[in-house]
Amino acid sequence: MILISVQPGQEVMSTLRAELQARGVANGAVVSLIGAVEGCCISTMTADDYAKDILTEYAEPFELTGTGEVKDGEVHLHVVLGREGDEAKAGHLHWANVEHFFVNAYVLPL
Repeated sequence: MILISVQPGQEVMSTLRAELQARGVANGAVVSLIGAVEGCCISTMTADDYAKDILTEYAEPFELTGTGEVKDGEVHLHVVLGREGDEAKAGHLHWANVEHFFVNAYVLPL
């Protein structure tokens, strides 16, 4: 198991890609993500066409949890984000900025 810790001033997806490449991990399971971010972009599929994505960007703090995979060096994450008012958002993570908190990713290389 590899722990990758995304720290303030870093972006989650690019940091994970770079760290996994540096460690020679091309395939694996992202068993757990936990932390908080200050802005992000997630997507969900449209109701009438699974091949189309609706991308939504947020500029606010969120608690973050998720799982995913690494396939041929590409990181694919699904997340649940909690925000003020006990509201949750969920989807495929495109980017997320860590400014004051951290995001820890626990990766099992295959």
